[in-house]
Amino acid sequence: MEIPKPTEADMSRFRTLIPSDPRVEIKPMSGNLGAFVNGNMFMGLFGPTIGFKLPESDCEILRRRGAKPFGPAERPMGGYLSLPAATGEVEETVWASKALDFVGALPAKEPKPAKR
Repeated sequence: MEIPKPTEADMSRFRTLIPSDPRVEIKPMSGNLGAFVNGNMFMGLFGPTIGFKLPESDCEILRRRGAKPFGPAERPMGGYLSLPAATGEVEETVWASKALDFVGALPAKEPKPAKR
């Protein structure tokens, strides 16, 4: 499985879409980036593609508009979608806020114990 690397422009675009919220953490992930709230990823970058974790009702709306699974084609990330290519920055910002609200309401993820 090949993991695409984002360009500096891709990473900059990703960062500009992240809602301003003190709970948000941005972490590197295999050369890409993830935006987390309470230990759960709500938004990710995979090469040039940005994916969002949204409630199923929103995912269904986006699928009808052409949204695709997010992540590697061989093993896409369940519950995450990449927006259709024609989505503008203002709308992407709205979806980023919805993803933060959705994932922020989930129980906090327990940190994994440290490896020996």
